[in-house]
Amino acid sequence: MVLLAAAVCTKGGKAIVSRQFVEMTRTRVEGLLAAFPKLMGLGKQHTFVETESVRYVYQPLEKLYMVLITTKNSNILEDLETLRLFSRVIPEYCRVLEEAEIADHCFDLIFAFDEIVALGYRENVNLAQIRTFTDMDSHEEKVFRAVRETQEREAKAEMRRKAKELQQIRRATDRPLPTYGNYSDTMSSRSSGSVITDGFTELEKPKVAPAPVRPCGSGKALKLGAKGKEVDNFVDKLKSEGETVMSNAGQRPSLASSVLPPPANMESVHMRVEEKISLTCGRDGGLQNMEVLGIITLRVTDDKFGRIRLMLNNNDKKGVQLQTHPNVDKKLFTSDSVIALKNPEKSFPLNTDVGVLKWRLQSTDEGLIPLSINCWPSEGANGCDVNIEYELQEEGLELNDVVIAIPTPSGVGAPTVGDVDGEYKHDGRRNVLEWRLPVIDADNKSGSLEFSIAGQPNDFFPVHVSFVSKRNYCDIQVVKVAHIEGEVPVKFSVETSFLVDKYEIL
Repeated sequence: MVLLAAAVCTKGGKAIVSRQFVEMTRTRVEGLLAAFPKLMGLGKQHTFVETESVRYVYQPLEKLYMVLITTKNSNILEDLETLRLFSRVIPEYCRVLEEAEIADHCFDLIFAFDEIVALGYRENVNLAQIRTFTDMDSHEEKVFRAVRETQEREAKAEMRRKAKELQQIRRATDRPLPTYGNYSDTMSSRSSGSVITDGFTELEKPKVAPAPVRPCGSGKALKLGAKGKEVDNFVDKLKSEGETVMSNAGQRPSLASSVLPPPANMESVHMRVEEKISLTCGRDGGLQNMEVLGIITLRVTDDKFGRIRLMLNNNDKKGVQLQTHPNVDKKLFTSDSVIALKNPEKSFPLNTDVGVLKWRLQSTDEGLIPLSINCWPSEGANGCDVNIEYELQEEGLELNDVVIAIPTPSGVGAPTVGDVDGEYKHDGRRNVLEWRLPVIDADNKSGSLEFSIAGQPNDFFPVHVSFVSKRNYCDIQVVKVAHIEGEVPVKFSVETSFLVDKYEIL
């Protein structure tokens, strides 16, 4: 048999993935597949149809077809056997037989197709062999990894031995070994013997006393560097490849801690005003849902300032719903916008973050959208021309580190970017075009980006937006802190942040 091409196509003849085993142009393959559905009703057989030049051998896959295009003089029995193997390969990589799933695993399918047919002729392989070949499981690689791990263990043992020798030499040269009866000399000797050189990953504690004693001083000399440097180098490589690396062993860090620096001077009375927005808009306009959640958190670190009251300035006109802590005097807050405990004799807890006031705003009013995004893809002969623009509607805000992420089709390469305000980056591994803007404020309230790429309008949604701001969305601020007795002003510090929990255009 001579197999010209193998393809998975829709019932309308649209090619999802196709592999040619002889020299054929893309136009020729698309033309043959487009003509395939029109021939279905003409043939009397249910497994193949023929034209004057080629033969189609096919098998239905729910809403799709697995099609082999062969020459007319090929052996039909061998064609059918090959077709069955092709049809069994597809479920190995695709959980559901749908167009989107096939497109996501197109390269895996092409690699498997190449194991079945080479230069138009069937290879003598079965499904298990195809799975092994595509997994590329190598015995030599396993042996190499085992040897490398053994070498690493030996190197670590050698480093521990050298570190122990250096410690013994340093103790012998600096001062003599202490006696067990002199406790102060023992402490001093341990402190001097704890200095080690960089590059050793582990260090055995000197067995000078029966119980280990923590050395005095800052302890910075005990921070070993080799292992950390290896981890940092690995993380840098991942970042250079476009991977997003999470810190703290998989815990998701807050956006405020990673973007907004902590305040330089934190007073004994410190407050955090935090807001998070969750917003969903339609691509054709219309706010589907917007929710803003805010909280004021109080932290007192000096017991002299435990009995205080907070004076607020509430200039919000958007209609937020306020809720105070159960121990806060609600009548006083309602009448004078003052936060104080119901029992004036009690104090706020020390060294504890206490949420004293929460608020919530939920609306579908388009006028309340802080940053509007308009993404307009126009389909043309060579793909799509995408125009996307932003406009700051809440001019009192200053948004920092704004990232507008636009999905791009997979397997079509990088987009061609025309006019752009700010910077952009295309992540080919995640198929995302990131439009980055350092600051959006009243002086830079609008901008646009234009690019061209192969695809359809639906490929560029949903658009995700992220930003951070030092000004809160609902204008609620703490303006004064005073003692309950005598109304003596108290110096305080405030940390304000406005973050994005979800911001997408569907």
